[in-house]
Amino acid sequence: MRVEVLAVGTELLLGQIVDTNSAWMGEQLALAGIDSHFHQSVGDNQARIVLALRTALARSDGVVVCGGLGPTHDDITRDAIAEVMNVPLVRDPEIVQRIAELFSSRGRDMPESNGRQADVPVGATPIPQQLGTAPGLICPVGHKVVYALPGVPYELVEMFNRAVLPDLRGRAEAAGETAVIASRVVRTWGMSESGLAELLAPRIEALDATPGSPTIAFLASGIEGIKVRITAKAADADRARALLDAEEAEVCALVGEAVFGVDDTTMESAVAAQLARRGLTLGLAESLTGGLVASRLVGVPGASDWFRGSVVSYASDVKFRVLGVPEGPVVTEAAARAMAQGARRVLGADIGLALTGVAGPDEQEGVAPGTVIVGVAISGDEDESLVFHLPGDRERVRQYAAISALDLLRRRLSAEVSTRR
Repeated sequence: MRVEVLAVGTELLLGQIVDTNSAWMGEQLALAGIDSHFHQSVGDNQARIVLALRTALARSDGVVVCGGLGPTHDDITRDAIAEVMNVPLVRDPEIVQRIAELFSSRGRDMPESNGRQADVPVGATPIPQQLGTAPGLICPVGHKVVYALPGVPYELVEMFNRAVLPDLRGRAEAAGETAVIASRVVRTWGMSESGLAELLAPRIEALDATPGSPTIAFLASGIEGIKVRITAKAADADRARALLDAEEAEVCALVGEAVFGVDDTTMESAVAAQLARRGLTLGLAESLTGGLVASRLVGVPGASDWFRGSVVSYASDVKFRVLGVPEGPVVTEAAARAMAQGARRVLGADIGLALTGVAGPDEQEGVAPGTVIVGVAISGDEDESLVFHLPGDRERVRQYAAISALDLLRRRLSAEVSTRR
């Protein structure tokens, strides 16, 4: 069964309101095992809403419309649905009474315009409103269906869960189409989207050639890396989970150390897990990032167990006097390693992680903007430094630098564990 989502409201097209309703309903439809191949947005124009509805019904079994059920002149979703159904609107006195009682309970008289919210296309079934004034609608169009829901998010969520989802499930069961759609996101850092696509291309081709297999898609997420989304459709949740488990293992084996987590795992939580598991503490020395790395780390619950603190050594003389960096150029690998050593010493940590570089827009010490150097000092082990050349403006370079430094530490810790096994 395929269901399309249609969001109504000129304010959506103008960018004045972000359409969170469609995203939420898409997620709920997937969890219910109902395919949703298209989402549309349309302004408050009856002819265009009618066109959008007819287009949706031509390619889907049902449409969930959100918005345009209010009392004002531009709330015309009911009118458009009635036109598509080729039936008139009839005012329902019970709905009028219910709206009037709602106003009365607040010590107010119902404006005459609210009566429009009681107009129902002939043949449609109202969905009683419990949180506001606008009732929803279940509207048969031949053997297909249109649902109309208010655009207010909390009203929509309540009505969708109470009336729309059960009705859709009943239709799916009647058609013998019960299923579960589930997704899992493998999170990576250090590879481009095209590089990941090339690496996984043979696996994707194998999946495409096998009916019932999971699918793989990519989502570039800027400073949070590239996400590899695995989606499986199965008869029940256990089978879907088994398909995801198997495919996650395949993807992780192919991608290797670029994978830092799954679903909600962040880079900082991945680093935190390794530190906590090994009983190690971390101290930072930050220059160009100005505390961004520390800010990410302290957002992880339990950070006080393994995070000692950060020295924001933005000025060169702070690097010299506080961290013990030898006087001279500070955008060098030697300086980054010395900063990491100083952070470990000053903060009493097992590991020191340091960042120096040039965020831009101008050069520093003859070094080009976007150059970032990360140093790592681990007690009882050899110090390390790595140079990154990062793209973007000043803010993007700083953000990329923060996650790149954490990723370097993550890989270093993972390598040490692998070496000692």
